[in-house]
Amino acid sequence: MTGPRILLVVGGGIAAYKSCELVRLIRKGGGDVTCVLTDGGSHFVTPMALAALSENKVYTSLWDLKDEAEMGHIQLSRQADLVVVCPATADLMAKMAAGIADDLATTLILATDKPVMAVPAMNVRMWMHEATQRNVTWLRQAGVHVLQPDEGPMACGEFGAGRLPEPEMIWLEIADLLNLDPGEAGPREVADWLEALEPEDEPAEEPAAPQRGGLSGLLASIIPRSTARRVRDDEVGYGDMPALPQEFAQEDIAFAPDNSGPLLAQKGGAASAPPTDAGALNHTVVTGSGDAVPEWTPEWTDELLADPLDGQPGFETDPEHRPLFGKHVVVTAGPTHEPIDPVRYIANRSSGRQGFAIAAAVAALGARVTLVSGPVTLRTPPGVERIDVESAREMAEAVKHVLPADVAIMVAAVADWRSRDFAPSKMKKRSSAPPALLLTENPDILATVAAGTQRPRLLIGFAAETDDLIENARKKRKSKGADWIVANDVSTTDGQDGVMGGGENTVHIVTSKGVESWAPMSKEAVAMKLAERIADALN
Repeated sequence: MTGPRILLVVGGGIAAYKSCELVRLIRKGGGDVTCVLTDGGSHFVTPMALAALSENKVYTSLWDLKDEAEMGHIQLSRQADLVVVCPATADLMAKMAAGIADDLATTLILATDKPVMAVPAMNVRMWMHEATQRNVTWLRQAGVHVLQPDEGPMACGEFGAGRLPEPEMIWLEIADLLNLDPGEAGPREVADWLEALEPEDEPAEEPAAPQRGGLSGLLASIIPRSTARRVRDDEVGYGDMPALPQEFAQEDIAFAPDNSGPLLAQKGGAASAPPTDAGALNHTVVTGSGDAVPEWTPEWTDELLADPLDGQPGFETDPEHRPLFGKHVVVTAGPTHEPIDPVRYIANRSSGRQGFAIAAAVAALGARVTLVSGPVTLRTPPGVERIDVESAREMAEAVKHVLPADVAIMVAAVADWRSRDFAPSKMKKRSSAPPALLLTENPDILATVAAGTQRPRLLIGFAAETDDLIENARKKRKSKGADWIVANDVSTTDGQDGVMGGGENTVHIVTSKGVESWAPMSKEAVAMKLAERIADALN
């Protein structure tokens, strides 16, 4: 046979009976199967059954004199293109992870230089046990392709993850690993399997389908489907409906609208809606000649933009209630999103509320404020210039361009790491191990600004901690080179919303002179108190 050569190790579990169907599918797909039956597996399937299906000798013992005279276990491990362990019991995977070789199966697995696939099957508690999960992790790190078990009812009566995947799914994984076309054995079997999950789409009456061979056909014939078939519209008939009683009959009412009122325009007298500033529109209007931007008139725009600051205090003076007048303050806020693929990203749980409140507070005290914001859904505070970014690198670049400044307040919850490689297409979820995610460190914006030539006169950082709040804040102030660190505890208690996403905050101002602890208050109150503290420090 010129097809792929599969060495199938059948472990000892109730799911071992599915290995017979898997042998049939591999054979139907053009592959050659050699089976190795463990002592436990022989209690569920016989060597005769596997030999008949595979048309090859079935190996059961490491102590066969004829075979081992020529080092048969070494030859078996070398001749195969892929070693498949199905079912892979908890005991078998533990031996694989520990490198134990105390029988033919484990000796082959340890001696092979070919790819190995393990298909777990065990009780849900055994699968979720820390030891099993550790073994799975070690095997995957060693290059073993460990499939994810299915979830459902088990022979022991429990429900959960640990069921052996259907043989059709295992065959497709084998074909994918070996870059093979699964052939007619794969798609047709999968289609039948999916059809069994949604039997309501079956037609009302169909001619008898040809009998499917193998173990899955036998099970399908003896296990009834529990989902009722959907009734089609053409199968339902409706009798003659009785006429409505006379008292329910409707009278024809002539329609005679009054066109003299103010709500209905006279013919030729309709007017368009008031014009709109085209620069504020993000849509077009469908016209007879195609899509077009809505029309507007200069008179309306001039009237609206005549004095946009009408009623606001003058900026040419320095009143006492605006102590930050003439100062430039840079504020960062919100999280950063570090893309993994077009759908997924790495981020911190930050709402941006504290940073936006601080930007509003320093603007209210007269400062010229530049707000560099990550992806949030908050409105821009009045009098604040906002720059929207997404990633940490974009935020670092934006902060660099808005300097110099008198004050920089780094409130943003910047992601410490990002994915080293960006996948241009969505990563597909598979039954095997999740893809390896390699991370790389993001730029440290606070430390970069502190060490730069345009360092602000007052540089403030934020520290979101869950343990050793004050001590970690002190270390951060020294290592980053900041003047102040505003430390807050972001841990949650009793299932309540914490600082991130909540409306209140409890902060501690860590400076070179010591620690100043504030009572719990709203984020807006924290922002105004901090703005006043900044004004006192600058003046």
